[in-house]
Order: sequence, then structure tokens, then C-alpha cells
Amino acid sequence: MSNNTAPQQRPALADDTDASPDADFKPLSAEQAQQWRQSNPPLSPWRIVAWQAMAGALVTLVAGVLDRGWTLSVAYGALAVVIPAAVLARALSRQRGAAGVALAGFFVWELVKIVLTVAILLAAPKLVPKLNWLALWAGFVVAMKVYWVAVWLHPARRKPQ
Repeated sequence: MSNNTAPQQRPALADDTDASPDADFKPLSAEQAQQWRQSNPPLSPWRIVAWQAMAGALVTLVAGVLDRGWTLSVAYGALAVVIPAAVLARALSRQRGAAGVALAGFFVWELVKIVLTVAILLAAPKLVPKLNWLALWAGFVVAMKVYWVAVWLHPARRKPQ
């Protein structure tokens, strides 16, 4: 006699074991939503642009101390981040409307930002005398990565004392 019982099947995903993933979801009341908005203010894109500009200025000063020939290249690299970010921040701060329209607008302006960044970088050899690509990329990367520092230092992340 053979035992023809099928092996017990296990759920493929953790969600398969839950009866309903929305079972614990409770919508906020208007007062709770207002309180949440007050305790979690949005991060201004202008604050990020300001942090990027400050980091670009700082790395430019450091480059000037190390080698004066690098200064313009480092500054140009930082500006290749700051200028397109400022264009995007300006466009998004003026945008109003339905969520779908705002999302489409974001994608359009993000594309404009990318194209502008590439154009600025492609113009570097003609605009920057004695261009040092390594110094330019150093300024570019420092200014670009400051975004995460700005998010990390956002007041909503700080715990009340």
C-alpha cells in the first residue's frame, strides 16, 4: 500500500498567512490628521537646495586650499547639481492641482532637471578653463549626496525633548 497523501503546502508569502492586510488599518480623524501634519512638517525642497549649495561652497573652499587649479572645476561640479535642483524646487513649489497632475508634473520637471544637468556637464570643457574632471566630479558627488544629510537633519526626525 502506498501513501498517496499530498504534502502540506506552505504559503508563498508572509501576506498569504494574514487574513486581511488591512484588518489593523484605522483611518485618522480630521483632528488626528491635522495633528500628524503639525508634528511631521514636510521637508522644503529649498532647504535641500540650500544644503547642497553650502556643501558645494565648502568643498570648493577645501579644493582651493589644496590646489587653486581645482577650485573652478569643483565649483562648477557643485553648480551642476544646485542649478537643476533649484529649477525643480521652483517648479514644484508653484505646482497645484490634483494628485495625478502633480505626479505627472513632477516627472516632467525631473526630466527637465536631468537634461539640464547633462547639458551643464557637457558644456564644462568649453566653460571651465583648465578643467579637472576629477575635481568636477568631486564637487558634483558631494553636492548630490548632501540630499541625504538634509533629509537626516530634517526637524521631523528629531525626537522631542
